[in-house]
Amino acid sequence: MSEQQIEKEIQDKGLNAPRLTPNHIDSKIKAVDYILPRDVCKRDNGVEIFDAPLSLQTLTFCILTLENGFTVTGESACASPENFNEEIGKKIAYENARNKIWMLEGYLLKEKLYQAELDSKF
Repeated sequence: MSEQQIEKEIQDKGLNAPRLTPNHIDSKIKAVDYILPRDVCKRDNGVEIFDAPLSLQTLTFCILTLENGFTVTGESACASPENFNEEIGKKIAYENARNKIWMLEGYLLKEKLYQAELDSKF
């Protein structure tokens, strides 16, 4: 089930308590950067040499910078170099990084709800 389908089902069932939404998660992302180790060059007497080891040629990192400056990272790695595709690697690495935001924002929301509950008791 896709994220959009889950969101629609939540809305259809009228589940309106405080919660995270895909739009909220996306709103926290302020910058997206990628690192492909295969593109990192070494210098040998001023000459650029692109010779990443095979194990690094199918690796992709995504760095998401959040609105408060915190960063989360995601990665993808392809088992067979013949199947490596830069765009697919970036999509997978992005989703892996974005999924970490759900955990961080979920904790933050729960903490806010907990603090509000404590405050209401005093």
